Amino acid sequence: MKYILALDQGTTSSRAILFDQAGHPHAVAQKEFPQIFPRNGWVEHDPMEIWTSQLAVAREVLATAGLLAGDIAAIGITNQRETTILWDRLTGHPIHHAIVWQDRRTAPYCDQLKREGHLDLIREKTGLVIDAYFSASKIRWLLDHVPGAREKADRGELAFGTVDSWLLWKLTGGAVHVTDASNASRTMIYNIRTLQWDDELLELMQIPRAILPQVRSCSEVYGETDRSLFGASIPIAGMAGDQQAALFGQTCFSRSLAKNTYGTGCFMLMNIGTQPIVSEHKLLTTVAWQRNGVTEYALEGSVFIGGAVVQWLRDGLKIVKYAAEIESLAATVPHNGGVYMVPAFAGLGAPHWDQYARGSISGITRGTTAAHFARAALQSIAFQVADVLDVMQKDSGIQIEELRVDGGAASNNLLLQFQADLLRVPVIRPQVTETTALGAAYLAGLAVGYWKGQEEVRTHWQVDRTFEPQLNETKVRHLRSRWSEALRRSMDWEEHEKDCALE
Repeated sequence: MKYILALDQGTTSSRAILFDQAGHPHAVAQKEFPQIFPRNGWVEHDPMEIWTSQLAVAREVLATAGLLAGDIAAIGITNQRETTILWDRLTGHPIHHAIVWQDRRTAPYCDQLKREGHLDLIREKTGLVIDAYFSASKIRWLLDHVPGAREKADRGELAFGTVDSWLLWKLTGGAVHVTDASNASRTMIYNIRTLQWDDELLELMQIPRAILPQVRSCSEVYGETDRSLFGASIPIAGMAGDQQAALFGQTCFSRSLAKNTYGTGCFMLMNIGTQPIVSEHKLLTTVAWQRNGVTEYALEGSVFIGGAVVQWLRDGLKIVKYAAEIESLAATVPHNGGVYMVPAFAGLGAPHWDQYARGSISGITRGTTAAHFARAALQSIAFQVADVLDVMQKDSGIQIEELRVDGGAASNNLLLQFQADLLRVPVIRPQVTETTALGAAYLAGLAVGYWKGQEEVRTHWQVDRTFEPQLNETKVRHLRSRWSEALRRSMDWEEHEKDCALE
């Protein structure tokens, strides 16, 4: 029996998962790597840590399963998106730390682009809003702030890539500089209508075309691994950004199917078919995947801080020792005690896009306990997701009948029950929740004939548990009203802080 190896390179860890013909995980390896915070609001990764951790878990999972390179039909890659890396083409060495998607250092430049009136142009061409979240402003920052970078870039000596491109480059020994359409659509310089890097946007951002990777589909053979890595070559045949991969892994192949991933952030995507829709409510229009010459699109709402709020309770406040303890702690109280937590640690994403919002906790009394904080933290995740779904349904004109969920926090029953209560629709957790890695595996396997087609893949999706709404609508309206008030108080905080500092 052969397997598909999925490389799932995330924001806080690198993982490798082997999948069998039935789409079941056969073996898993995971390794965390350091987060770097040079200044307030800045988030970086060491690209070499990304690479070495990803290579280590790939080798580990093969060793654990007792497999050799010849037992692997193909490799699929999925990755944290928007995170930006520039490296020297000759040496293969990064010229700076990777600037992570959460990083806010380019917010002032993004404000400048808005003031200059480029909002509609960028939204129409890329499907994105202007925000420091995306890669373009990060590329420009690196070119402007790393000594000699712009001169090298103009001479074609540098390569840009999101993490998928970086891993592909390293896996192929520097032979292949390619990205896929889903990741390209997250850069703010890729035209999702022409499916090309856009010259007008490149000129606006002062980014030379010479540094850009070739854009290919999400399911095809890009190249083979360097023989020295695994003892023999393995075809690399699938790539997609983590959220698009999860949409594919959830088999949301039909228009109107939607999923939400509860990871470091929360990401809701709805398949909208083969024609892009420009959102009227600050959602993103993104390439879902491109396969066999057909491009499918999705509406996306990105919540910056999802599961990361639990990490903050663990590491920052030290309320729990392990993230998994948060559910049992929250369950010791019957409600949130009037406490609302807005985890706007890196600003607010969809549908607000307030890069100057900051986190807040409202409604604290002498009776507030750590358990109330835990419950408010979990509820904050669900509130943010509900806000996104509201506007997604307005933009698409589709009322969803169910929401498919995955990601680390999807194992939290308390969270998913509250999510169903807020949304008023069933929330469905599949048996295999590793849907991000599974989507990358499916894309790779389809490219090499491991699976015959999407209909075969669809039969693998099975329900683990369905959470039905239980709270009455009056209670839900009250909860969401109070959440909206707490949210309002968190907005524009950093801007006001700057004003006070100037005084």
